[in-house]
Amino acid sequence: MTVPVTAPGGALVLADGLAVSRLGYGAMQLAGPGVFGPPRDRDEAIAVLRTAVESGVTHIDTADFYGPRVVNEIIREALAPYPDGLHIVTKVGARRGPDGSWLPAVSPAELVAQVHDNLASLGVAALDVVNYRHAEHGGPADSIAEAFGALAELRRDGLIRHLGLSSVSVSQLDEAQAIAPVVTVQNEYNLAARGDDAMVDRCERDGIAYVPFFPLGGFTPLQSDILTRVADRLGHSRQQVALAWLLRRSPAIALIPGTSSRAHLRENLGAADLRLPDDAMAELDAIGSAAAS
Repeated sequence: MTVPVTAPGGALVLADGLAVSRLGYGAMQLAGPGVFGPPRDRDEAIAVLRTAVESGVTHIDTADFYGPRVVNEIIREALAPYPDGLHIVTKVGARRGPDGSWLPAVSPAELVAQVHDNLASLGVAALDVVNYRHAEHGGPADSIAEAFGALAELRRDGLIRHLGLSSVSVSQLDEAQAIAPVVTVQNEYNLAARGDDAMVDRCERDGIAYVPFFPLGGFTPLQSDILTRVADRLGHSRQQVALAWLLRRSPAIALIPGTSSRAHLRENLGAADLRLPDDAMAELDAIGSAAAS
């Protein structure tokens, strides 16, 4: 089964009643430096969220540990009561230390508490999608059954509508699918970081949305001469070309580029209108090959 979509900038159907724009918005950058504390400009943060929704974004990615609580509270202030069709995806599996450090929080009791924290800060009775974030807990061979099972119980209780995974391996996806349906996988992937190619293909086959974090690669792909050359030839920014490559890479991919600026938001959303020709795709594919060598 493949994920049904309408177009590179169209909708991606994750499950019955859950369709999201392929170009969404990642809210992480609405917190302060280091994703910790309040934003420098709260009014602009609110304006970015409202502009995203007004522009057709129906997929917002967040977490209560962004801030912590800061980003969810800004989302609630900006967008509640939430419009029909808007879906907010959140994550659990981490907490923040007093110094802003990222710490694991993956016991069943901690995960249940984080779900309730997200419910409260977003002001909703049920969460559309909750991703279990494995990054701070261990490696790709570790079992995630206990953690994911705790979230599956909350799904059965009606507090979570759908479940996803973040920073996981194919074997961990297998383990999770044996417990409950998985609608999204959120791993690192971009033009330069191509180590998750097999997971992208697996998600496309299984009808799971693949949502790359760091879709612009922590700026690594933006330093590529190849990307600059293709972008200049097409008359688009490097960011737009890098995002457009991801949209064409697989119909299962949905994007959540983040920004705290309305101007950058509009630029990112413009990637939905860019149709990369075959020769440009071939050139851009070489960036990943060079990075792997």
